[in-house]
Amino acid sequence: MQVLLGEKEYFKGISQVKYEGPESDNPLAFRWYDENKVVAGKTLKEHFRFACAYWHSFVNEGSDPFGPGTHIFDWNQKSDAVARAKDKMDAAFEFITKMNLPFYCFHDVDVVDYTTDVADNEKRLQALVEYAKQKQKDSGVKLLWGTANVFSNPRYMNGASTNPEFHVLAHAAAQVKAAIDATIELGGDGYVFWGGREGYMTLLNTNMKREKEHLARFLHAAKDYARKNGFKGIFLIEPKPMEPTKHQYDYDCETVIGFLRQWDLLNDFKINIEVNHATLAGHTFQHELQVAADAGVLGSLDANRGDYQNGWDTDQFPNNINELTEAMLILLEAGGLQGGGINFDAKIRRSSVDPTDLFYAHVGGMDTFARALITADNILNKSDFKQFRKERYASFDNDKGKAFEEGKLSLDDLRNYAIEAGEPAMKSGRQEYLENIVNRYI
Repeated sequence: MQVLLGEKEYFKGISQVKYEGPESDNPLAFRWYDENKVVAGKTLKEHFRFACAYWHSFVNEGSDPFGPGTHIFDWNQKSDAVARAKDKMDAAFEFITKMNLPFYCFHDVDVVDYTTDVADNEKRLQALVEYAKQKQKDSGVKLLWGTANVFSNPRYMNGASTNPEFHVLAHAAAQVKAAIDATIELGGDGYVFWGGREGYMTLLNTNMKREKEHLARFLHAAKDYARKNGFKGIFLIEPKPMEPTKHQYDYDCETVIGFLRQWDLLNDFKINIEVNHATLAGHTFQHELQVAADAGVLGSLDANRGDYQNGWDTDQFPNNINELTEAMLILLEAGGLQGGGINFDAKIRRSSVDPTDLFYAHVGGMDTFARALITADNILNKSDFKQFRKERYASFDNDKGKAFEEGKLSLDDLRNYAIEAGEPAMKSGRQEYLENIVNRYI
């Protein structure tokens, strides 16, 4: 991939990040992510399909509830919205190509600032879509997925497709239509729905049954529109239990799967799992991956981490090698992602005010994922990890256990077997032993 520069170079003094190996001391080089390295039959580039999150990397200003932004970057300075958006896109593609990232993702309002005028917003977005098409052609970078931000505008304070006001729902539909059109035109592999405010604060003023019905109808309408207009990619739901609402309808993977199944959406939708959202739901990232993999809907991942001492979505860059190694065990055994990739939905910290910090963050995240996948592959192929788990369930592979799995035993049959076989012996789950295997191969 060639580095793509606009009229101005925003990340001066930084050349394209390359793989230099585990012995390298260069902070702007990969030590583990060799995109051409083959692991479990695929290159690391094919396994991960890494993507840059447009919103956190180029829109985030570093503000928090206690103070204004600290990230005063050159690409956000022009007063005209479209001109400013083009500068931002120049900076984005410079960064993406210097990082050698194959994909990017966006919300509509990340690409260009919106007003309250639907037609003008569509015109603005189309201007930037044309600009992005040329950027993609010149660089070879592709769009992993697009989405619409139907949660930030004050009109969505009570939700978008679940809003009690039909007028608001219609505005959300207009945004989603435009974002789907942009995704199709840019060749996106997927389209994501994150229900940022699709939930409620109190049941005292909420008809939950009706709101969930509206959400299902909205998703069907969006899916039907996209398919009618040639979209062949995957639709993704991104679970989150709370924040900004008290209780969101896409709480976790199990909740989403049940909803999709209930409303006949499971054939078109898969799940985009975020690490920090999993932990906010009281789960591990590994748990959510396994739930999605078992249901055949493991579509895509948002890579980040949370602060386990804080109860909110901190969106820090991933660096927990143990957590990611366990996650990559599940990913490899599931056969990989289904149509998606790994998007760095993470932001540099408020005090990280140097544009170079954006490179350090992505280098570290990509290296951690690569090291975790390589480690997981070694565990699966060089240790007795798989054999232990197979033997732990061996009693269901023959005789009465197999008959139970095949639905051939009644409750009476099970009761009679319990009497015949007597008290079962206790067998160790060997959790500590298995944790030691993970640490050994790291």
